[in-house]
Amino acid sequence: MTQAKRPITAEDFMKIAVYSDPQLAPDHQSYAFVSTNVNDKKEYESHLFVQNLATNDVRQWTFGDSKDSHPRFSPDGKTLVFQSNRSGVPQLWLLHTDGGEAKQLTTFKHGAMNPEWSSDGKYIIFSAPLDHDDDVKNQKEQSKEERQKEQEEKSKQPLVVNRLKYKSDAKGFHDDKRVQLIQYDVENETFTQLTSGDVDHHLEDISPDGKTILLTANRNEDADFEQTLDLFTLDIATKELTKLTDSKGTYANGRFSRNGEKIASFGHEYEYDGATLNNLYVFDIKSGERTCLSSDWDIQLGDAMIGDTRLGQSNVGPVWSKNDDRLFFLVTDQGATGLYQVSLSGDLDKLYNDDNHVFGFAYNDDAESFVIGISNPIDPCNFYQLQGSELTQLTNANADFLEEVALSEPETLTITAEDGWEIQGWLLRPYGFEEGKKYPFILEIHGGPHAMYGQSFFHEMQLLAAQGYVVLYTNPRGSHGYGQKFVDAVRSDYGGSDYIDLMSAVDYALENFSFIDETRLGVTGGSYGGFMTNWIVSHTNRFKAAVTQRSISNWLSFYGVSDIGYFFAKWELGYRLLEDPEKLWDFSPLKYAANVETPLLIVHSEQDYRCPIEQGEQLFMTLKQLRKEVEFVRIPNANHELSRGGKPELRVERLNHICRWFEQYL
Repeated sequence: MTQAKRPITAEDFMKIAVYSDPQLAPDHQSYAFVSTNVNDKKEYESHLFVQNLATNDVRQWTFGDSKDSHPRFSPDGKTLVFQSNRSGVPQLWLLHTDGGEAKQLTTFKHGAMNPEWSSDGKYIIFSAPLDHDDDVKNQKEQSKEERQKEQEEKSKQPLVVNRLKYKSDAKGFHDDKRVQLIQYDVENETFTQLTSGDVDHHLEDISPDGKTILLTANRNEDADFEQTLDLFTLDIATKELTKLTDSKGTYANGRFSRNGEKIASFGHEYEYDGATLNNLYVFDIKSGERTCLSSDWDIQLGDAMIGDTRLGQSNVGPVWSKNDDRLFFLVTDQGATGLYQVSLSGDLDKLYNDDNHVFGFAYNDDAESFVIGISNPIDPCNFYQLQGSELTQLTNANADFLEEVALSEPETLTITAEDGWEIQGWLLRPYGFEEGKKYPFILEIHGGPHAMYGQSFFHEMQLLAAQGYVVLYTNPRGSHGYGQKFVDAVRSDYGGSDYIDLMSAVDYALENFSFIDETRLGVTGGSYGGFMTNWIVSHTNRFKAAVTQRSISNWLSFYGVSDIGYFFAKWELGYRLLEDPEKLWDFSPLKYAANVETPLLIVHSEQDYRCPIEQGEQLFMTLKQLRKEVEFVRIPNANHELSRGGKPELRVERLNHICRWFEQYL
């Protein structure tokens, strides 16, 4: 008799290996990738692995407690450069592919990252944060003690702020360092700084002849007030910059064609502000002409899927074909992501879309095949080889873990909202589900709002199902994956059509699944999902428990305290603070706090600069003074990304508090 699998636990995400960044070797006989996991010290570590495509043999190439990432093979395949923090901060290291110890290439004070090879293998271009007076020829890495001392001294000094963009959730308070591009001469072991100025420069690609760099930057005088990123080419010999775009939009993922005559890039010109779908552009380098291949499409290019176990970056395209006649890229559509191709005349084809989450790919131009990374709701990740329409599994990640735990496979729902719009959602049945029993229910609401739930592994959803809840998650208006009109529909309407969608989804679930106990309904969400949780409990009392996470409660104060508030409120709600403060107050759940009857747990990170903790404080103080059932959990040493990439032990604490609250009230 087979023993039943156990339910998943809050700690189980620490047992999952997360794969990312597949990179084919030049001979196409093998590929490297990154595997990230939580080690015995309860810290993240990532290592490089290589798999032989003929034998399927997988070998681990780096070890220890460090974070090793961004593997890039040299053009001759004899060495591999990668990024590692094993010396204290991210630096570049070189590893011979026939074995041996890694050699440290950089000792930059503030680190070095994102290396790329020139096509002749003579140099490596990389990024490095530099102070204005730094000399790249004389960089010395600090010891751990020196870094600590410098940080202690800095903490004693007041922060003088004189620009709008002075903080970010990812980095905290900014300083005077700027990201510059550096050239490393492999043979002579020398460094040359290629960019300069009070501007961050982001490497996109190196031309096939090795003479030109493609980069993005905002070099405008008003950069502090803009969200634009322009494409530039940089002549390596003369350091001359040529601007390809007109400062009306934002561009990324730029790639030279193989003959060096064209550039492909994702981008848009903010026609719908932050809700604008990406386009695919091709630039003719000689003529300067720009062609939009996607003008007739109504799909989001790239990967907009939300998950809580997706650590590490992967290529989402565009990638040029062998003959420069096609481009390959990922598309976000209908709760899934897939691999697509387009000809230069605009003919779009699906290469792979099987209702799951393709999170990255590598292109083999010899065999016209791909290595693709796939996640689905009951498998965190694996790599596969795609040859034509034939898909072959290459790895068997997390096999022991998946043999041990029970996972709930979602049922896909199509819900018609009360005003006629169709909404997609998914329902998970609880662990040990039995016909005839009634189960409590939790509605999950994603952040963004311009993102997408879908057919990807999500530990938190599985945990709630394991705790005995029916879990419903949906893509209300404002979500990606359903076209431009759909993603734009929430703007200037927060708490309107999105609220209708969510309540219609709950109604649909209650009408169609008799095992849901309508007297035990819960709701939770983070960021925009936290805002919606606050809005829901202040506009209906149908839920018996709620958990709001990293939320927005007051748009008036959010405008001035969030790292994005000064533009996000205008983009999403239509108003700046002084244009119409009453309208911002009307959109604020805090205005309706007296209506709240649902027991509410407020979970917020102390170092959240995206939705600062004062948003949670205001809501808690108001509800507490009104003698409402409310509790406030403040998570130390964490920012807005706690649920996805925060310290593992704090992630467990967060999940345990959520489960505790729902257990208490549902």
